[in-house]
Amino acid sequence: MIELVAGGEYNRRVADWVAVHIPGCERGFHNPTAIGVLENGHLIGGTAFHNYNPEAGVIEMSSAATSPRWLCRQMLRSIFGYVFDQLECQMVVMRVSERNERMIGIARKFGFDGVLIPRLRGRDESEWIFTLTDEQWRRHPLAKAGVS
Repeated sequence: MIELVAGGEYNRRVADWVAVHIPGCERGFHNPTAIGVLENGHLIGGTAFHNYNPEAGVIEMSSAATSPRWLCRQMLRSIFGYVFDQLECQMVVMRVSERNERMIGIARKFGFDGVLIPRLRGRDESEWIFTLTDEQWRRHPLAKAGVS
């Protein structure tokens, strides 16, 4: 059984789980909000929201998963609903290792624009900076299908 969890005790638990599952993210996130997906009581995926700048209307998100089942319609609705409807952000930012082909594909599928920055993760690893504006999301077929 798939269940979404958020708020309260789950903010830190999910954010820490996400950080552990992202190479190079051992320090974790400062003051995160997080949404996780449980399957049979075990976390299988989650998104941590951090580096929120309300004046600019921008927030960063980081996601990790151990199962592709985590990214269900309900989770998508929660992620983008939180960013664009609840916080009323105008843009979300996501940083992704050049080696994480699965997440790069997911970002592109959802309409994120990306810039690859050489050596941003160290001498031997580049990083994608992906951005998605509220207008880009609302024009996307998934948003039009009622995901957000």
